[in-house]
Amino acid sequence: MKNKKLKYIFVAGGVMSGVGKGVSVSSIAKIIQWQGLKVTCVKIDPYVNVDAGTMNPTEHGEVFVLSDGLECDQDMGNYERFLGENLSRSNYLTTGSIYLDVIKKERALKYDGRCVEVVPHIPLAILAKINQAAIESQADVIIVEIGGTVGEYQNILFLEAIRILKTKKPADVVLALVSWLPYQGLGSELKTKPTQYAVRTINAVGLQPDVIIARAAFALDQKRKEKIAFNCNLKEEEIISAPDIKIIYEAPLNFERDNLGRVILKKLNLKKKYKKTDRLVWSKLIRTVKTAKAELRIGVVGKYFASGNFILSDSYISVIEAIKHAAYFFKRQPIIEWLSADDFDPAYVKTKVKENLLKLKKLDGVIVPGGFGSRAVEGKINAIRFCRENKIPFFGLCYGMQLMVIEFARHLTGLNQAQTTEIDPATPAPVIDILPEQKNNLTNQAFGATMRLGSYPAILAEKTIAAKAYGQTKISERHRHRYEVNPAHVETLTKAGLIFSGFSPDKRLMEIAELPKNKHPFFLGVQFHPEFQSYPLKPQPLFKEFIRACLKRRLIGNQK
Repeated sequence: MKNKKLKYIFVAGGVMSGVGKGVSVSSIAKIIQWQGLKVTCVKIDPYVNVDAGTMNPTEHGEVFVLSDGLECDQDMGNYERFLGENLSRSNYLTTGSIYLDVIKKERALKYDGRCVEVVPHIPLAILAKINQAAIESQADVIIVEIGGTVGEYQNILFLEAIRILKTKKPADVVLALVSWLPYQGLGSELKTKPTQYAVRTINAVGLQPDVIIARAAFALDQKRKEKIAFNCNLKEEEIISAPDIKIIYEAPLNFERDNLGRVILKKLNLKKKYKKTDRLVWSKLIRTVKTAKAELRIGVVGKYFASGNFILSDSYISVIEAIKHAAYFFKRQPIIEWLSADDFDPAYVKTKVKENLLKLKKLDGVIVPGGFGSRAVEGKINAIRFCRENKIPFFGLCYGMQLMVIEFARHLTGLNQAQTTEIDPATPAPVIDILPEQKNNLTNQAFGATMRLGSYPAILAEKTIAAKAYGQTKISERHRHRYEVNPAHVETLTKAGLIFSGFSPDKRLMEIAELPKNKHPFFLGVQFHPEFQSYPLKPQPLFKEFIRACLKRRLIGNQK
């Protein structure tokens, strides 16, 4: 690393949150990767939370889990999917984690008795973390996303870190501002004034953007580029158009139409090592997606996507992308239907449960993703039973697998009071129970970063759907849960016909459960989160097998 001159790209957001900083960072990273350079990404969240593990998905979106077990922001998932690489806990930091590190160092006398201050010690700690990520990845370029919006109190220390670094290494740092241009409808134009104010706000902390990525409903015209460039002290070529797109993976290609890669390489004095083949493969993927006309209708039964009158799909973003990756592989256009578990639970809709369940017959497949808690669990179990009895392809993820086991136990083994101890600690049939080592964590209220987290190995039984999907009998997948299939009930479940096709190397923990194909076309659940290891050019094997079953259902018309 000492012989390598590291280059930095920082990405901040202007005007409002949710303008697409994560996709912009991922796209820039992909463009740099196409140049033949080694790149890594870092996400900085301005929260006092030490990690994202304790946040509700409707509050902050999906909690993504890295291979090393860190619970982090969903943008980390975008980085991995675009780069096709695993990132580590060094690539994610929060205000809370930085303050915690500084305080621990102060308590350990690492500051040699000096007065420890917010400035400069917090910004310097931020830079040390960023450099650590670069060292671990051996990157030529490190791209850092600053969470939040310029002008907020929460991220000012991160902007100060950029100012310090840019003062010391002006030729090695590029700052990109992702800003939003509102459009007021017919007879209006894209408004540049909010972006101008965002630039002035970032100027006030001693920084000048080198590039502006202009998010808008449609592509910028030349007049808007001229206006932004003139008022924000930039050249027109440094204003990059980022119109709304249906396929996020098209963003790098859009940026390259405005020569973003050339602009950044020039500013950082980096030589081009263009890997044209890699870009052509990516372009082929986009063409495949755009030309795919045949549809597949996939229902997702969840409870973390409703916010008033709006659907917040970010709660299940990795599941959505994994569905897309597998559907694209088969040249199909996935249509995802959001199904509230409340609609299948008599505690919420009373007499309409049967009517709502019948709607599942119109789908090609159903997924019950992960989750926690008791709300609408009976609704999920009812949906699972309907899929089993009507031979609708079903895929249960984490909690979805646990509820699948409960449903099977209740209706096919005689354990009609089967339940998880997460919901009913006193259930007489605890087919899902907590591990003994986890009980102390709950007793001590040690909730953060104490679940079974990150990658764990599993062994697959031969001649099963799971083994066929993976093409091997040894796998490693990412986990995020406390509760497991109770070993005391495994024999009963197996005798009734449920196959545990995946298990831990010591056979203590059940990782995959399925019904044989002669009983059901695809009825399978996994204790892990396969969606965390799905990529646009390499769909996750179980999602591919699920989509294959959904495709067969559509082709033979069983959903009618």
